[in-house]
Amino acid sequence: MEEVDIRNIKYFLGIDSFYLKCILGFIGSFLLTYLTIPKIIRVSYKKNLMARPKERSSHHTETPNLGGISIFYSVTIMSSICAYELFSSYIFLFSGIIVLFFIGLMDDILVVAPNKKFYAQIVTALMISVGSNVRIGHFFGILGINLLPYWFSILFTVLIFIFLINAFNLIDGIDGLASGVAILVCCAFIITFWRLGSINYPMIVLALTIIGSLLAFLHYNFSKRYKIFMGDTGSMIIGFLLSFMGIKFLNLFLLQYPFGTPVYWIQTAPVIVIAILIIPIIDTLGVFMIRIYKKRSPFNADKNHMHHRYLRLGLSHKQVTLVIVAENAIVILVAYFLRHINVHLLLIIILLLGIIFSFLPLLLTKIIHKKRE
Repeated sequence: MEEVDIRNIKYFLGIDSFYLKCILGFIGSFLLTYLTIPKIIRVSYKKNLMARPKERSSHHTETPNLGGISIFYSVTIMSSICAYELFSSYIFLFSGIIVLFFIGLMDDILVVAPNKKFYAQIVTALMISVGSNVRIGHFFGILGINLLPYWFSILFTVLIFIFLINAFNLIDGIDGLASGVAILVCCAFIITFWRLGSINYPMIVLALTIIGSLLAFLHYNFSKRYKIFMGDTGSMIIGFLLSFMGIKFLNLFLLQYPFGTPVYWIQTAPVIVIAILIIPIIDTLGVFMIRIYKKRSPFNADKNHMHHRYLRLGLSHKQVTLVIVAENAIVILVAYFLRHINVHLLLIIILLLGIIFSFLPLLLTKIIHKKRE
């Protein structure tokens, strides 16, 4: 009887320590960001480290753009304390964050050539996929493809990391959008990781540190008096970490018991990840396709993003952010409730929903113009 009681105590202590890590990670990250951003703003004004309005900008005044510095050290400090298992298990995770931090900071201050940022992203993706073996190794039967050859798995993973890092960078065009989408994505991953067992507790803590930091950042991002942007530093790091979470989620379904059966299995897992990340994915693919159709470089900036279309309807930055985040949430819910249907059918449904939401503001604009005529 005494032995059973000791085991129960250890069990409850383990659960309690997890909740403590969650609370500490969230609150600590929030406070670090909240208390340090005002200092970054003061230094930015003093040293004239500002984002200046450009032709495609949705802002009209010079604004500090080094909020990513605070997001970087808040997330890394609190996750290394509360989710240290991640950095010990994936030793190149922290290294990748450091690389993106410095190249992003250089771009926010000095402006770095796009090819140099691209090389840094390749190095980061290779470090995490090869060095820490965090890669997409299975297609779950999509297009009849299952297990991938190692070399193709690395190549595909690197491309996905680069795509998503830049996708989050591209949606960071109005106040609150990149942060709002990232918070929703983290919440979705928290729920999925929670349902799949205690092995995922460090991932949950990491997601909570990101949420805490971004909530504090949003306070200043929406402020008129103390406004600040996250810059490339913040958006690239957030994109990298959310890509890491998505691939880790997929890899959970490749774990097997000793006798060869999966620990968890759902064939639509890749589509669920696509649904969770649908806004950055569909927006980036959409603007690239439009630019190519117009015979322009897909990397030339323009005003064809979803948020630009909603802004033309006369909505404020906060309203556009709420609408787009709500659309992302709808797609996630659809994927969740239909997760047991055929994987190809679910993929078509999710992509169609993404396309509909992407071009919905264009349709609304035409309807409004016709009514005015």
